[in-house]
Amino acid sequence: MKLKLIAVFTLALCLLLPYSIGAAAAMDDGSGQRQVQAFDVTAGKVIKSVPNSKEYQKFAKTWLGSVTGLSPQLGTNDKCGYVFRIPLDEITTVKAGAETVNTSDVFLFYCPGKPQLLLIFDENRKPYLLQFTADIKPFLKAIDIK
Repeated sequence: MKLKLIAVFTLALCLLLPYSIGAAAAMDDGSGQRQVQAFDVTAGKVIKSVPNSKEYQKFAKTWLGSVTGLSPQLGTNDKCGYVFRIPLDEITTVKAGAETVNTSDVFLFYCPGKPQLLLIFDENRKPYLLQFTADIKPFLKAIDIK
């Protein structure tokens, strides 16, 4: 079981790292701001990109402000519905238990019926899976995934 969780987490990282690093220039919508993206885990691809607005920045910073600590899970469920990426307009410091992490992107793992999780990376690309308490329903309504 533990090995399966590690494999799923590794798969998620393989999918997300090129998505977060290599595509950064292509995701710029002309405003100098990288776009918010929705990644369908089942389909294995980005299904929606939208301009990164103040509203999305507020969502991400609210989530980060409600972090309760590191997730005891080693990874995410391979049946998870979506991963949403919100590039931050500035490097943000996140307190996760005893850890303090500076990050420039927030990944929301949305798995209906499962606890919501955030994934962030530090400046050395070390991943941190986080628990948080903020309501994600307003974000889901704004991003409007069908």
